[in-house]
Amino acid sequence: MNRWNIPAMLEREVLERDTACVYCGVVFGLADAKFGSRPSWEHIVNDARIITLENIARCCRSCNASKGVKPLSVWLESPYCKTRGINKTTLAAIVRSTLNHE
Repeated sequence: MNRWNIPAMLEREVLERDTACVYCGVVFGLADAKFGSRPSWEHIVNDARIITLENIARCCRSCNASKGVKPLSVWLESPYCKTRGINKTTLAAIVRSTLNHE
């Protein structure tokens, strides 16, 4: 279990699945990555009690800070997303499936 209460097996699955930000697509693991491009843990649906493969993801620190506690559909309408071209069609599949159930 890591410090965000994500079980080790789930953490491994998410690390394998999310090699880039699930929102903007920035690739993780680049040696010269800026702070905002580094990965962070994300609850797609902002409920820390939902610790499942469908709700835990990795996104860049910039997207995580911008999204905060906003619902996904609201955040997608933000200037941050509009400026960066983040929309329903550019999201990772795991996020698109969550959006369909919102």
